Amino acid sequence: MQRSGYPQQPPAHSPPLHHPIPQHVSTVPQLRSPPPPQPPSQPQSGYGYGQQGGGLPQQQGGFGQHPAFGGFINDPSAQLGLQMGQTAFNAGQQYIDQNIGKYVSVGALKHYFNVSNSYVLSKLRIILFPWWHKPWSRQQRHSTDPSAAGPTLYLPPREDPNSPDMYIPTMALVTYILLSTLLAGLRGAFHPELLGYTASVAIAVMGAEVIVIKTGTYLLAITSSSQLLDLVAYSGYKFVHVIVSLLLSHFLSSVGIGGYWLSWAIFAYFFSANAFFLLRSLRYVLLPDQSGQGNFGASAAGGYTVAKAQRNRRTQFLFVYSYLVQLGFMLWLSKV
Repeated sequence: MQRSGYPQQPPAHSPPLHHPIPQHVSTVPQLRSPPPPQPPSQPQSGYGYGQQGGGLPQQQGGFGQHPAFGGFINDPSAQLGLQMGQTAFNAGQQYIDQNIGKYVSVGALKHYFNVSNSYVLSKLRIILFPWWHKPWSRQQRHSTDPSAAGPTLYLPPREDPNSPDMYIPTMALVTYILLSTLLAGLRGAFHPELLGYTASVAIAVMGAEVIVIKTGTYLLAITSSSQLLDLVAYSGYKFVHVIVSLLLSHFLSSVGIGGYWLSWAIFAYFFSANAFFLLRSLRYVLLPDQSGQGNFGASAAGGYTVAKAQRNRRTQFLFVYSYLVQLGFMLWLSKV
């Protein structure tokens, strides 16, 4: 039995094919990224921060603000935060002026840190080799009004190598603390508490020196134009001598040169240099009536004269402070 084949042609009456026709014609928009905002053209600043390579746009007036910020500067919350930060800063500055400023003047500290490279080198030469230095008198600042009465003003350290500064004593104090702990580490005796102990001892020595000299000036009725920071600076110069003495003694002992007596000879030289430096530098503090301690004579330096016996007592106190007191403190600081 055979199947009948399929017809080869479609029926004569098949329906025609119909394609769907859209009833509502709409166009699809083309999505493009917006162009970056162009900042207004301005000349390049003197620090080299011009508009190079698409720099940050301007934030003034809301024009050209970067879209990531979204107008943050103009936001009320941001303005409130800025005002609170400024208020806190002003309160902190006022607290410093009321509590710390009555003991240490910030303006005075700027005077003592007004140094230069040439001053530092010259001052170190005077401190380590004071034997041939002349003169020792500090240079006074010339007043525009000669009739104006007030304390004697001196030139800053940058302009006068005989003026005391706080830069060298501060750097010498930090160096002494680090050097002492380094030498202790080389001996195998380092421990973390040694840093705090050494810093406390060094600061205590400086404070004790200031107390000694202030007590002496009070008991001897000495009136001078020196400031408290002058005494602090002079008490800190000894760290330079102690540092150099420790370095030379340790270096010579490590290479096998010299011994116990050579270390004492090195200490004796730098002790003598420190004592002579203080003896000549502190004359304007303890002997303000000396005619050589100013450019305008004895009246500008002290404004009064004292009896010969009282001057002798002041000279003796200056000698005791420069030699005996310094000997004890330098021996204490050298035992590291």
